[in-house]
Amino acid sequence: MTKALVTGVTGQDGSYLAELLLDKGYEVHGIIRRASTFNTERIEHIFKDPHDKGSRFHLHYGDLADGNTIRRLLYKVQPDEIYNLGAQSHVRVSFDIPEYTANIVGLGALRMLEAIKDYEEQFGKKVKFYQASSSEMFGLAPAPQNEETRFHPRSPYGVAKAFAFNAVVNYRESYGIFASNGILFNHESERRGETFVTRKITRGVARIVAGLDKKIYLGNLDAHRDWGYAPEYVEAMYMMLQQPSPDDFVIGTGISHTVREFVELAFQAAGINDWKNYIEIDPRYYRPAEVDDLRADPRKAKEKLGWEAKTKFPALVKIMVEHDLKKHGVGK
Repeated sequence: MTKALVTGVTGQDGSYLAELLLDKGYEVHGIIRRASTFNTERIEHIFKDPHDKGSRFHLHYGDLADGNTIRRLLYKVQPDEIYNLGAQSHVRVSFDIPEYTANIVGLGALRMLEAIKDYEEQFGKKVKFYQASSSEMFGLAPAPQNEETRFHPRSPYGVAKAFAFNAVVNYRESYGIFASNGILFNHESERRGETFVTRKITRGVARIVAGLDKKIYLGNLDAHRDWGYAPEYVEAMYMMLQQPSPDDFVIGTGISHTVREFVELAFQAAGINDWKNYIEIDPRYYRPAEVDDLRADPRKAKEKLGWEAKTKFPALVKIMVEHDLKKHGVGK
């Protein structure tokens, strides 16, 4: 049975990836951070009591800031594949906690690579490694961006992701590790965290319809992003580690839209046309350095992986709005 170790398993991508791998017959080991409150809502539907015979989904406490624990888990689980999805992933917040962001996002990936290098040398067993890279590494680079586009990150998060990306390339070239970067552009779903702008919008719309709120407070409405549907993007992660050799791939739809368009479609999906009456601009949500236009050129992924995005932008917004309306008791 193929074993996978997944960091960030309780997040949006981690939960979808765990589902996918379990469906493919994997034994999945997820790393979760210790918290005083339950933070496993996204994976509760696939978690089974580890005492049950035949359980293939296991959780372990760990942290990307703790290299010793990461190494110990690698030696204990002895996975065939590792998916590093764990991160301080909020771009705006990375300006407030840059050192922590760099430690988890940048050095966390380095700790994983070092552990893999030592493990392979000691056991003589190869491990395939997937690094969750980000379109935020491109920053000011002209759109569309592909695998050859030069990075120009505009946030501590983007800087840390660029460090991790180059660490993957370095360890691949230096030690022959099967390590691939997936440069994923924005991907959303009904499991997206509520502080991220897309979910903030769809949740806000639902709360307005339910009579709980009167406004949604946002920042830059003119930023362009390439938005896709997260369950499709984790399929690309899996595909990358099934290739005969490691490589780096841009994953996106190839089409960008503004935050303003997302807002308009979200209100329309709830039957509200005068959306401007419900939006307030709050300067605190502006970034110190803005990223104006992120748009993928995903041709390599289509040609080499056979992957392409299926869910269109309006359908994505509708999925998220309908989920939040139902959650607040005002949906179908």
